[in-house]
Amino acid sequence: MTEPLLDSYRSSLSGWLRGTAFGLGTILLGIAGFAILIAKAGNWGAWPLLLTLLALVIVFAKWLQTMAAKYELTSERLIVRRGIIFKSIDEVELYRVKDVRIDFTLLNQWVGIGTVTITSSDETTRINELKMRHIGEAQARRENLRRLVDTARRQRGVREIDMVHEDL
Repeated sequence: MTEPLLDSYRSSLSGWLRGTAFGLGTILLGIAGFAILIAKAGNWGAWPLLLTLLALVIVFAKWLQTMAAKYELTSERLIVRRGIIFKSIDEVELYRVKDVRIDFTLLNQWVGIGTVTITSSDETTRINELKMRHIGEAQARRENLRRLVDTARRQRGVREIDMVHEDL
């Protein structure tokens, strides 16, 4: 029996454009090139067109990166689907999640995006944390994930014990 899908999301391309300095710079680059191209101001030659094309290439590359990862949340696991041509699917069992952290800059906060980082004892994240960058509604999604982790632990009777080694 498959679990019902509770949430599905990707990184936010529009959030990245509005909520990061590099994204805003890309927008300004495209607008500047397009405005100079339309106004035909001075003897700029092909530079305005190149600026606009560079902005479009950056947006296209970021769009591909956004489409290459999708996150699906069920009551028992977080499913990470990666790739466009070569695909992989990783699953993080929620009862194994140790920590869910959110990081965001001032610009990120204004547009409601953030980086959600998950640390767990699952093989998917044992060596490296799972970072989900530029996630829309990041704070609400983090809280939902924390609630589901607590529920999954209670249902399985799992408790986490931190072992601290203190040298005397």
